[in-house]
This record gives sequence, C-alpha cells and structure tokens, in this order.
Amino acid sequence: MEWLWRSSSLRLQVTERVWMLAVVLGMLTLTSGVESRKARILDSFEYSAISCRAHSASITDFGGVGDGQTLNTKAFQAAVNKLSQYGSDGGARLFVPAGKWLTGSFNLTSHFTLYLQKDAVLLASQSGRRVLSQDVAGWPVIDPLPSYGHGRDAAGGRYISLIFGANLTDVVVTGDNGTIDGQGALWWQKFHGKKLKYTRPYLIEIMHSDYIQISNLTFVNSPSWNVHPVYSSNILIQGITILAPITSPNTDGVNPDSCTNTRIEDVYIVSGDDCIAVKSGWDKYGIAYGMPTKRLFVRRLTCISP
Repeated sequence: MEWLWRSSSLRLQVTERVWMLAVVLGMLTLTSGVESRKARILDSFEYSAISCRAHSASITDFGGVGDGQTLNTKAFQAAVNKLSQYGSDGGARLFVPAGKWLTGSFNLTSHFTLYLQKDAVLLASQSGRRVLSQDVAGWPVIDPLPSYGHGRDAAGGRYISLIFGANLTDVVVTGDNGTIDGQGALWWQKFHGKKLKYTRPYLIEIMHSDYIQISNLTFVNSPSWNVHPVYSSNILIQGITILAPITSPNTDGVNPDSCTNTRIEDVYIVSGDDCIAVKSGWDKYGIAYGMPTKRLFVRRLTCISP
C-alpha cells in the first residue's frame, strides 16, 4: 500500500510538472508570437528601397537660384511636373543644393524624392512674392478638410501648406539635415491680431496618400503645424528636428490625422504647442467622417513645449 501511494504521488507530481511546463511553454510561445508580430509590423515601415530612384535632377536645372531673394515657386513646380513622368520608370529625385531657396507652395508627385542637401534651406515666402511682405492675401487658399468642417483659425478655407501632396504613393521628403523654414513670425502676428481670413498653412501636408517618408530634416518657424499626414497610411517620420519658439501659437510638431500604420521615431521637438498630437478630425465633423488613427508607433522622442 505504501509503495502504491508513493507511486501515485510520484505520478501526480510528474503530471503537475508537465502541466506547469506546458503552461510556461504556452506563455513563451504567446509572448514570442506577439513580439514576432510587433517586429513584422515595425519592419514593414522600413523604406530603404523607396529612396532609390532611376532618375535625378537639380532644382538649378529648372532655373532655381538659391540666393534667398529670387522666388523659386515656378522652378520647384516645373521640376516636380517634369520628374512626374518617370513615375512608371523607377521614379525620380530632385536635389536641392546648399543655398537659400525662397519659394511659395508647391505640390509633390508619386514615386518621387525631394532631397535637401546639407546647408540647403527652403524659405517660405509670403503671398508668393519675391521679398517678405506684410500681406499674406496672395497665398493660395484651399477647402477645409471634411473631417474638420471649417478652418481652425477662421471660418472657411485654409491657406495651402508650403509642401503639399494628395492622392500620392511612394513619396520621400528627406536630406542631409537640410532645413525647411516657414518664416512664421508674420503669420503668428496676424493670428494674435485676429487679422487672418483663413487658417494658417503648415510646412508639410500629405493627404489621401500611401507609403510616405519624411526624414533627416530640420523644420523651423512654421506658421502653424509642422508635419500633417492626413487620411493616409504607411508613414515613416524619422530623424527630424522641429524648432519654434515656445510662445508661438499652434506650432505642433507632428500631427498624424486619420492615418493607419504610422511610425514616428528619433525626433527632437521644441514647439509652442503639442509635440505630437494624434487626431481623427475635429469634434462632430471628425465623428461624422469616422476615420480613426490606427496602429501608431512613437519612440525615442525628445519634447519641449509649454
């Protein structure tokens, strides 16, 4: 009887240990599966091949002059329009060499890289004019976003972003730490004085687009938000610096808005408002539009704001 009891007890201990081992292995497998899925998700944001273009040109090939005074809006748009023809032939890259390149708003195209070399500065003009003006009335105006219903600074439309794109795929805005300068002081002054008819422009806005990379650049003195991907997917924002006085109004750093699969990493932001603001439209208009932001990853962020 004693031998039988010891035998039964031994079998019970072995059975319990087998079950414990099975539970531990199951937990390890589950954890491994989760980590594996995370790795696959994060790896899916790597765009190393996206910046390899079969064709390239310099903004100087289109009459651009980087003296800080010559207006280059037509040169930038002519370059983008010309390079857009290579979309089905390996894409194209537009180089912006060192210099100060005054420009108004221009549109991007698909299968395209805008590359700002070291010491290249894009300077936002006011009113599309050759020199700075105290009048912003000539800046192009577009409709408000449907998920916002109306402008944020004023009713009605909004001034178009300095760099804008819609319905695009495979777009890279990058460089060797080149700079995009919004020269926002005039816009801030008019905002505080309640003299704006429309909502201030952003530095970059890309909407209804897929596979977007914004990296290795410095953004300074935006009139309002800096980087605004909206209604888009598969977005990588990496290695950028955003600088604005902490007293500047609404100079948010990065605002992913109704976007899916967005990764923001290695970003340094000093701004007058939110460093990163996750959005899905605005109030009842955003609820009615019904497009949430999903699968957002943010890591290694340095943030200074009020």
